[in-house]
Amino acid sequence: MVPLATWIVLPRLPASGSLPQTPHNPGSIYPPSEIPFRRQSPGPSIEIPPRISHVQIVDLDGDSKPEILACDALAHRLVSYRRGNGGKWSEHPIQARMAAPSHATVVDIEGDGDLDILVAILGNAFPDDSHVGRILLLERNGDRYDRHVLLDGTRRIADIQAGDLDGDGDLDLAVAEFGYARGRVLWLENIGQRRFRDHQLLHAPGTINVPLADLDGDGDLDIAANVSQDDEEIWAFENQGEGRFRKRLLHKWLNFDIGGSGMITSDLDNDGDVDLLVTVGDNLEYAYTYPQPYHGCFWFENTGDWSFAVHRISSLGGAHAASVADLDGDGDNDVVLVSMFNAWYRDGTASLVWLENDGHQQFTHQQIASSPTHLVTVATGDINGDRQPDIVAGGWHVIPPFRRLGGVTTWINGNRK
Repeated sequence: MVPLATWIVLPRLPASGSLPQTPHNPGSIYPPSEIPFRRQSPGPSIEIPPRISHVQIVDLDGDSKPEILACDALAHRLVSYRRGNGGKWSEHPIQARMAAPSHATVVDIEGDGDLDILVAILGNAFPDDSHVGRILLLERNGDRYDRHVLLDGTRRIADIQAGDLDGDGDLDLAVAEFGYARGRVLWLENIGQRRFRDHQLLHAPGTINVPLADLDGDGDLDIAANVSQDDEEIWAFENQGEGRFRKRLLHKWLNFDIGGSGMITSDLDNDGDVDLLVTVGDNLEYAYTYPQPYHGCFWFENTGDWSFAVHRISSLGGAHAASVADLDGDGDNDVVLVSMFNAWYRDGTASLVWLENDGHQQFTHQQIASSPTHLVTVATGDINGDRQPDIVAGGWHVIPPFRRLGGVTTWINGNRK
């Protein structure tokens, strides 16, 4: 998921039309993947630089065949891609008015047995503190979706997650109001009939993600938050029952330019608790978006009692999103990373890599692709029914060079273990 709101200076190319190459910014290139991947483009050919803000692999209609659901912030729409016989893809836009969707959460919000879609609306993909954000519920009704506005008059919304946060049996919402210079972390209490009461947990601009997980192992859902604007911080909100939360600062980056870009939850080391994976690599605040030596991916290992040991597991330039899957079928968790800000003027710089886990959380980089570039969102799952995790990613092309374009792209896993 991409916040796309940290811009202070918009980049301009030098008169020569290309960025200078320096030995300090060579870009990240890794050995080729030992697993073969077959690249496909589900959508039509790309002519206008796309802005895909979120992708996921999900069975929307319950037919046991997964689709790809993508947020297209340029075309202001959600679209699903279905893979038919012979591997041919078809595109199916979801009919609902929206402005610059940032993230879609697929969940049965009403408990009626089908999957609805919660949509986080930026309203404006670019820096903006006006009240253009909102939360949409697309309620599934047979073959169509009925559109409802659950929260309006907010600043730009980057993420929504659903779970029973107050223990009353229905689904509440955690919300990242990114804004620009102003923003909040909220939880929305479900009071029935598609009505929600909002509660502020944190007042801070730039919240990207608000994943839900039982971080302390006490049986209820806590909220994590990745804040990336004025301060670069990782927060948690400990669920104390009955709608009460205790605010905890888990980590504060000393480098205010580190460029927080994403966060997911995963039990990376398979020890039974929930860890965090944090990517850093957003440098839209710079005139020239070089990969930086401090970019990459960090594993926040849950060591209990709200303590996390921080391990840097990747130095991928411009790292922007992560996904976890056992790509090589050896029983441990590997990590997939995408880059938005590698050195794209140098051919061969990595846009998609996987980190092979040796079973002891020591990782080896393997490069899957250098094209398309400017990837900001990634998901893993079995797309073709062979019980192996495949990869889907989305490109957000707003920074030159506008070559090696790609909107939604898949990589089919050819592992034969």
